[in-house]
Amino acid sequence: MRRPGFPLNNARYCGNTTKKEVHDLDNETLQCQIDEIIRAGHARAYTSLQEAIAAGDDRCAYCLGGSLR
Repeated sequence: MRRPGFPLNNARYCGNTTKKEVHDLDNETLQCQIDEIIRAGHARAYTSLQEAIAAGDDRCAYCLGGSLR
């Protein structure tokens, strides 16, 4: 579920700056723990999956699949 307001501002993709992992908020699962990422101050908004991957983030195994870890 996309979140309005800071820090995600309705972005589709949420990066976890600590784990260097990107999540698809349109396909979010409970295992993604997006609210915990936001509360901890580790959320980064991405406008595209390609942008997140270029920044060095891995794909979440739960919401995106294809994790390289």
